[in-house]
This record gives sequence, structure tokens and C-alpha cells, in this order.
Amino acid sequence: MNALVLGEHEFGYNDHDFEQVRERLYRRAGISLATSKQQMVYSRLTRRLRQLELRNFSSYLAYLDQHPEEWQPFINALTTNITAFFRERHHFDQLTTLAREHQHRGQAMRFWSAASSTGEEPYSMAIALHQALGERALRLQIIASDIDTGVLEIARRGVYPLERIEQLDPALKKRYFQRGTGANAGLARVVPELRQMVEFRRINLLDADWHLSGGLDAIFCRNVMIYFDKPTQVRLLERMVRLLRSDGLFFAGHSESFVQANHVVKLVSRTVYQPVPGVPT
Repeated sequence: MNALVLGEHEFGYNDHDFEQVRERLYRRAGISLATSKQQMVYSRLTRRLRQLELRNFSSYLAYLDQHPEEWQPFINALTTNITAFFRERHHFDQLTTLAREHQHRGQAMRFWSAASSTGEEPYSMAIALHQALGERALRLQIIASDIDTGVLEIARRGVYPLERIEQLDPALKKRYFQRGTGANAGLARVVPELRQMVEFRRINLLDADWHLSGGLDAIFCRNVMIYFDKPTQVRLLERMVRLLRSDGLFFAGHSESFVQANHVVKLVSRTVYQPVPGVPT
């Protein structure tokens, strides 16, 4: 790792600063940042240094330790949000199959999108469920959470550039999005009934209490576990699975595998898992 000094960059930054950033991010959010991300850290945090009128990273880290309100901008800057509508389409097909099987139980179905980013995932869930169940879907609950407050604000508004929905079927675009006009030309907004199906919350998965009750029908937690080390992955997976119904489903990302947690979940389909009976509470 090459040391970065003030003469080479606008802000003073060196190996020790980078390691301090890694330590704080892991302690606060559980994210294990690769040693190759030194330049990424610099580029993402420099905006905060400019806003705070600080000249080097050591001053910023001291400021962070002294001002608790800075933790959220720090986390927002360093978390990665890559998402799209109906990403990994096979997951939504399996979600609708599950919903049809569970709809006659007499209890309102509940789902959790545990890394909702800017909202494309939970709104895709809402569209798929509405397509499968019709107006009955309006009675179910989708909880959508993220650690990044910035992306949650975007998600709550439900407004996207038209190119973000370009790949969707024309019938879905017409039914579930309102095209903007005038000053809002080039934008589309999710229709009100879908927005009412989704409740957005800030949840840090390392928090001791997520304020979620059990009995969830499905959890989408895709491309999140890859940012945690193996012990943290298993610990979080155990906590999440306890919130699922015994026949509920856990949807993971395409690059995630839980072979180290076969006492917690069993693979039932491509990157789709179910709780193993008898997971300790």
C-alpha cells in the first residue's frame, strides 16, 4: 500500500488514516472494507472534508470521534448502492409463488427488504405481489430498510429517471408509474398504492434491536453479506432467520453462499434459502 501525502492530493491522507477509517466502519456498521479500497475511501470522503473545511483526514477522524452526528454522513459516503428494478428476476417469480401459497392463512403477509437502497427492490416486490394477488396485495406489508439515510429519502419519494424503468415491460410501466410532465419531464413516479405498501426505515444490521417482530414470510437480503466477515455473516443470518416463518424464504445475492451456516439455512433454489428446523432462539 503506497502512502498518500498532502503534496500528492488535495487533502492529507496516509496509510494510518485509511486503517482508522476501516476500523471505524467495521465497528459502526460491521462492514469489512478491503485493503484495496484506499483510493475509494479518499474520493468518497473528500466531499465531507470540503464541507467541514478540514485539510486532512486525521482532522476529519478527530472530528468524527467528537461529533456523533457525523457518523451517518460517514456511513452514507462509504456504503455502495447498486440496484435495479427486478434485478435477478427469478427471485420475484419465487416470491409470487410463495405469496399465492401463503395468502389463505388468515394473517397479513409481511416481507422485509433488508438493503433497500434507493427503493427499486421493495417496489419490485410490491409490483410482483400486486400482479400475483391483485387488490389483496394492498393489505400486506413490505418493510424496506437501509443503513444509508440518503438513499432512503430517494426511495420514499419513489421518483426515478425514465431510463431506470426503461427495461420494464410497457404494461408494467403504464400500470405502476406516472410519467412526469413540464418541470418533471424525464422522470417517473411509483403510483401511490404501491408506495403505501412499503414502509421505509433506517436499520443498521449491527443494532441490538431492529424493532421487527417475527412471522415474516420472506426476507430479501441480497448482496449485503459480502461486506461482512464470516462470523458476522453467520450471526446476522441466525438473527434474520428467527424472524421468518418456518416455511419462509431468505433471498441472497448471486455471489453469496452460506455453506458455513448449514445449521441455520438450507438451499431450496438458486440463492434462495429456508430456515433449518430448530435454529436456536
